[in-house]
Amino acid sequence: MQTTTSQRTQSLHNNPNLSKKDVSVVEKILSKNDLKALEMKKRYESDGLYVLNFMSSPGSGKTTLLENLASFEDFKFCVIEGDLQTNRDAQRLLQKGISAQQITTGEACHLEAAMVESAYDILKEKGAFEQSDYLIIENVGNLVCPSSYNLGAAMNIVLLSTPEGDDKVLKYPTMFLCADAVVVSKADLMEVFNFRLSQVQEDMSKLKPDTPIFTLSHQDLNGLRAFKDFLADYRARNYQSAHVF
Repeated sequence: MQTTTSQRTQSLHNNPNLSKKDVSVVEKILSKNDLKALEMKKRYESDGLYVLNFMSSPGSGKTTLLENLASFEDFKFCVIEGDLQTNRDAQRLLQKGISAQQITTGEACHLEAAMVESAYDILKEKGAFEQSDYLIIENVGNLVCPSSYNLGAAMNIVLLSTPEGDDKVLKYPTMFLCADAVVVSKADLMEVFNFRLSQVQEDMSKLKPDTPIFTLSHQDLNGLRAFKDFLADYRARNYQSAHVF
């Protein structure tokens, strides 16, 4: 005889091994940050910007990558920089002729959508968007905290430098689950640090299959061009990350 839903419920209610306490289940719909990220995403689209969120640990080469990308005349972008203190990275980019606005977070180990909004307004007021196809957000250097905060970006790019070691993908899975692409930076030092690209590829295939992986170094112009063309292709297709923070 088939058991009805009401019978199953009654059976559970009469089970002496189960607690009779009421349990309230609260489902998170959209946090304050998620709502702001959604708002910012609409603003990006309205202003014709394709937004990239660059994340990594400190010293992985995010700012250097941006400096190198500026060498391509067909890749026009402006930058929002995130750091706990100083405006050194923004100053580096400004010296390269890149419009950049610094966010100093104080003690916060990540950027939030509301922080991005303030810097975004300043860049827009300066007219930076009129000369840009992309807005690149260089997040605070950290392999943990930024992976929890949606910034409304179309793509999330995670950098992993060879001196950090080839074991970081599965050690920090939350970060690499965000990745729409992974960039292995300072690739010319692989042999020095016994860095196995095959390990990164294997771990990413387990964690998030088919994620594009690029190897870049300061001297590899062809690799940099391939990465630039990859971003341009995704922008042309209006790719939007499916990752849920």
